[in-house]
Amino acid sequence: MRALQLVGDKDLKIVDLPEPEAPAPGEARVRIATVALNHIDVWGWRGMAFAKRKMPLVIGAEASGTVEAIGPGVSQVLPGQLVSIYGARTCGLCKACREGRDNLCEHVSGVHGFHLDGFAQEYVNLPARLLVPAPPGCDGVGAALAPVTFGTVEHMLFDNAKLQPGETILVHAGGSGIGSVAIQLAKAHGCTVITTVGSDDKIEKAKALGADHVINYRTDRFEGVTRKITKKKGVDVVFEHVGKDTFAGSMLCMKRGGRLVTCGSTSGVSTDVNLMMLFQQQLKLMGSFGCRMENMADAMQKIARGIARPVIDTEVTMDEIEVALKRMEGRQVFGKVILKMSEA
Repeated sequence: MRALQLVGDKDLKIVDLPEPEAPAPGEARVRIATVALNHIDVWGWRGMAFAKRKMPLVIGAEASGTVEAIGPGVSQVLPGQLVSIYGARTCGLCKACREGRDNLCEHVSGVHGFHLDGFAQEYVNLPARLLVPAPPGCDGVGAALAPVTFGTVEHMLFDNAKLQPGETILVHAGGSGIGSVAIQLAKAHGCTVITTVGSDDKIEKAKALGADHVINYRTDRFEGVTRKITKKKGVDVVFEHVGKDTFAGSMLCMKRGGRLVTCGSTSGVSTDVNLMMLFQQQLKLMGSFGCRMENMADAMQKIARGIARPVIDTEVTMDEIEVALKRMEGRQVFGKVILKMSEA
């Protein structure tokens, strides 16, 4: 079978690998149809070091496919089902896993495409418990975006930030994959949405997704514009994933008692925090990583019901993968870049 392997810095190769054997007890064999690319793929491609990472490494942390065969004892999925794949190899046995808090697994082996071989291969055997069936009305692209793009946002907004109807939210990088989803889910939840983008050509696209106010952060100070929009009150929630470049400004945008939830640090992993502002304004800063499998199921139901839709920038084949990663690295995309492995 064909696969995309990272063999060195900015060196991806299409390779032939042996097809997996028959599924073992508790496993299912999945034919991968769609892989959604993320910044995790860009980081690996440009040589950022990760603990436990060994090359060659099959890339791809977010994917969907069709179950082709199941091993003994598997009852949660059936051959022929379209499934979304949870991206971390959790233990399934610890207290967090048993309680459905999958992203807090105490014995996680790693993240596929990050520490472990990823999903940019034609077939893969996986524990069936990590597969979430797609409901009718959710296609392969929607299922591929459920684990990271939609699931991350579900977990950030509703599990962590506890976003409420009528609140005002600032969504950073509205043209990114998770930013485009956060705009839609927050608006559908009855919130006023302010978002930032990096170019004027993205303004109307963000408004079309439901953003009430769009700020080009390259031409305006987003914190000043946000304070003006909110009449100096600030926002209830900040959806942060940019990191160093926006963190201090994000804190200035928050109303007293506001909540900031972050899942990323693409502009830098370290920043200064104004502790006096933190305690005087009683701000809440929350970290969020990945999602629970229940978030994936909820996300696919929303896609199926038309509450939110995948925003696709580009679809590519294996042969076009390096062009796609360079486009992502240059922040030229609006929405997601999709790698089509096969027809769903």
